Amino acid sequence: MIRKINKLREHESILLFLDDPGAIPAGLLTEEEKAYVTDQRTKNEKDSVVLNRYDRMIIVQFGGKDKAEYQRMEFCRKEGDKIQQLLNDNKIRQVILYDCQDKPVETLALAEGMALGNYQFLKYKKDADSKKNLLVDILILSKKVGRSDVNLLNIIVSAVFFCRDLVNEPPVALTSVTLAEALEKVGTSTGMKVEVFHKKKIEALKMGGLLAVNRGSAHPPTFTIMEWHPAAAINPKPVILVGKGIVFDAGGLSLKPPSGMETMKDDMAGAAAVASAVYAVARAQLPVYVIALIPSTDNRPDSNAYAPGDVITMYDGSMVEVLNTDAEGRMILADALSYAKQYDPELVIDVATLTGSAAMAIGKYGIVTMNFHADDSLALLKESGMRVFERLVEFPAWEEYKELLKSEIADIKNIGGKEAGAITAGLFLEHFTGYPYLHLDIAGPAFVEKKDSYRGTGGTGVTVRLLFDFIRQKCR
Repeated sequence: MIRKINKLREHESILLFLDDPGAIPAGLLTEEEKAYVTDQRTKNEKDSVVLNRYDRMIIVQFGGKDKAEYQRMEFCRKEGDKIQQLLNDNKIRQVILYDCQDKPVETLALAEGMALGNYQFLKYKKDADSKKNLLVDILILSKKVGRSDVNLLNIIVSAVFFCRDLVNEPPVALTSVTLAEALEKVGTSTGMKVEVFHKKKIEALKMGGLLAVNRGSAHPPTFTIMEWHPAAAINPKPVILVGKGIVFDAGGLSLKPPSGMETMKDDMAGAAAVASAVYAVARAQLPVYVIALIPSTDNRPDSNAYAPGDVITMYDGSMVEVLNTDAEGRMILADALSYAKQYDPELVIDVATLTGSAAMAIGKYGIVTMNFHADDSLALLKESGMRVFERLVEFPAWEEYKELLKSEIADIKNIGGKEAGAITAGLFLEHFTGYPYLHLDIAGPAFVEKKDSYRGTGGTGVTVRLLFDFIRQKCR
């Protein structure tokens, strides 16, 4: 928990945040300690200096000077992660983060990195208690950081943790049904309206893409609608977030190799992200009309599974020739994107671990983005992407690529071939829209197998902070 305090407390460990060693408050360090800190900074160019007094620790953290603001913020987040590891290694439960030079933006980023880096998923560890991090409280002492800033940061951190928890759950525990139950529970706790369509309703609506992918599953599909519509909403038309909810992807009859399935529990990271973002919006009581649409199933081979060569009638009546059953995410998203039309949305953003092509193109370092008639929103989203350091890389949506999706027997094919896979996937989805639309492919950064600073290991929660910041900008 991050909390604001108004004065120092004796015997507590302290993290002094500043740019200049001369700004260390009087009385906190001895002259010898000040000289040591100054020497480490000026001669050895250390970004942080640790003073261990045995009864407590004093850490002097320097900011990322001579950088753009977004770079300083990311530097602070990463330094915050290093600091939380140090504190946990020394079994420290509470630390005071002292903003010595009135730098609220960087101070909050430092606290954010500490809090996000402190995340653990220990649910399936037999000795979880012995492995649990001991750091519990980050206490911010700052003239410029307000309680509302701290409350907002706690909301963001808890939303990211919720997203990570969902992504890290094993397939045996997280089915399409239990995912919908989790989203319904967290949504209603904030006052959102949540509705879950089960199989009979999905059949009645003729959501052919979602039903086709589900044919190989032992569990029924779900379609979850999370709606935050405050009375004072600034937008009469909703912003709709659509998330891919494939709770496990074996590839269907176009079976993945075993190594390709090892992390496929993360194929619902888009669903977890949009649900968590709307959850944060509702908890923060932002006056923005937002809806999350989450189609969900797993994709497995079975005697009844949909097959290459099938032609599927989608929710909007389009006929899709299936050439690869492992291109299943776009099938369920297409139905959700068509369903979104009934709301006459201001903007629709989908989030999906959609293509290996996106991951191969830019790795874990960014999000592949495609823009369809949403220039102003994309510019705003890019600003948010720099601020939270979840950067966007825009891929082209040229008409020539649509040639790769033409089918001889149906309206469109579900894959476009070996080339430009991330682009043709986005163009396939655009076929089902008809409103301002942004496509986000998070296949690269959604799940990491080795620790990546404050993003941790496993589910990263990517786009939760991005989408929340984007929606919050609309309130300014």
